[in-house]
Amino acid sequence: MTAKKLLLLGEIGVGKTSLVRRMVHDELPTDYRATMGVDLYRYEMAGVGEGGGRTLELVVWDLDGNYGLSIFRHVYSKGASGALIVGDIMRHSTLEHMVRLADGFTEAMPSRQFSFVVNKVDLVGEPDGSLLPDRLRNARHPLIWTSALKAQNVHSAFKQVADAIARREG
Repeated sequence: MTAKKLLLLGEIGVGKTSLVRRMVHDELPTDYRATMGVDLYRYEMAGVGEGGGRTLELVVWDLDGNYGLSIFRHVYSKGASGALIVGDIMRHSTLEHMVRLADGFTEAMPSRQFSFVVNKVDLVGEPDGSLLPDRLRNARHPLIWTSALKAQNVHSAFKQVADAIARREG
């Protein structure tokens, strides 16, 4: 089985830890604790790649949201195969920051795979693209609406980027 490093990027409080804990342990943290530095999670993603015949071990690096764009100068980001760039639907500034993180990720790691994840959609009912900044709405990268609370599209977000990594890296 092949291990691939996956970064979770986004501002503090957007739900990165909630998403990965929902994915890995099918649980939601009941107490809020901001990530300090990095927390690591491992998850075996089966049915990946063309034909769904591969299994990838995702080594998920849940990164402290306080790093901002400086994360790309930090050792934590080195060797990443992909990223989920997460924002909070209720905090417009985090959605704007997603675009800046995507630009930084693309510059630091050209041709690596990433997806945009707009989290906490359970708070707004039916997701509406008009809530997104233009650059995010018109981006050429996948955009996935999630709710870690309701486990909505969490698996799909991780699966989508795992499939893209598998296609890219063979």
